[in-house]
Amino acid sequence: MSFSAVVVAAGSGLRAGPGEPKAWRMLGSRPMVRWSVEGLLAAGAREVVVVVARDRLSQVDAALEGLEGWSAVTGGRTRAESVQAGLAALTAGRTEAVLVHDAARPFVTGAHVERLLAALELADGAVPALPVPDTLKRGEGIIDETVSRDGLWRAQTPQAFRFGRLKAAYRRWPTHEEPTDDAAVMERAGGNVAMVPGDPMLMKLTYPEDFLMAEQLAASRRIVRMGHGIDAHRFGPGDVVWLCGIRIEHDLGLVGHSDADCGLHALTDAVLGAIASADIGEHFPPSDPRWKGASSDQFLQHAVSLVAKQGGRILNADVTLVCERPKIRPHRDAMRARISELLGIPLNRVSVKATTTEGMGYTGREEGLMAQAVVSIETPL
Repeated sequence: MSFSAVVVAAGSGLRAGPGEPKAWRMLGSRPMVRWSVEGLLAAGAREVVVVVARDRLSQVDAALEGLEGWSAVTGGRTRAESVQAGLAALTAGRTEAVLVHDAARPFVTGAHVERLLAALELADGAVPALPVPDTLKRGEGIIDETVSRDGLWRAQTPQAFRFGRLKAAYRRWPTHEEPTDDAAVMERAGGNVAMVPGDPMLMKLTYPEDFLMAEQLAASRRIVRMGHGIDAHRFGPGDVVWLCGIRIEHDLGLVGHSDADCGLHALTDAVLGAIASADIGEHFPPSDPRWKGASSDQFLQHAVSLVAKQGGRILNADVTLVCERPKIRPHRDAMRARISELLGIPLNRVSVKATTTEGMGYTGREEGLMAQAVVSIETPL
């Protein structure tokens, strides 16, 4: 089922203690709001609208760099106003599913979304919920009574609805009241809201100690994947070779459909391999005239964009060039700088090395040149 999503990240989060509003605090080296947006996009969201405070609009691009399919709008004074601002920014059709999610619950996954969408087939809304495990007391300092927990549930987000129904329900909500969640709005409008199994991982980060636990959980939800790439091109007529994005004067050229940059081709395959996304020939067939003479920069940039779409980030890259000539050392710093720029990682995480085969084989006979590359990428589980 197609769905869109609203991520509410406009609150101040005062109970989380001093510092940045909690949606903008770092969690596992990334802003917390990014976790929710990544999770929903990875689950198949057609579009995600992020609702932020006006003074945070300038930070959204940096926080969500590399992700596609999202936009940002300014929220209101209350959560309800912020949700309605997000709904107004969606391009969803009236019957399309829409999920409303709090950025303070960073660990949303595709499994959560699937359960909600399945329940929405037979209901006006669906929420993940957990039974209340603790004994409940009512009172102020002194217990007045013990409250039965039978039939009581803890509602979580994301919460799912039909777009048109939720907008209509909000229009009917009394302006002087503040709903505790979106399900309450649908309930007040007469809609039936189903409950699906919740997940302790959908915990809401509210207090400082919550963030300590979340850091441990964040580390457990990321893995490091390795990718390896190899490429070779023969020498032919020409006076220039391109290697690792750098133009080098030479008495021969490299023969290839594109610019024959072995270094970037190997690196592109390494990135694609790390995310199990076929190889460079699958994405850029040599039979396609669009890529004749093309700069290999765009091949690598495409692979990097695929990593970002999966919610991943490149950690480091190591390229080895195998040739007798041209000499690599004079150009190594420029190569490292160009790769650093293309991958969007610090220079000290990029290595470019050169070696020879001491006269053996096609590289030793200077018939061609070979490159190998290894990358490591951190991605969600």
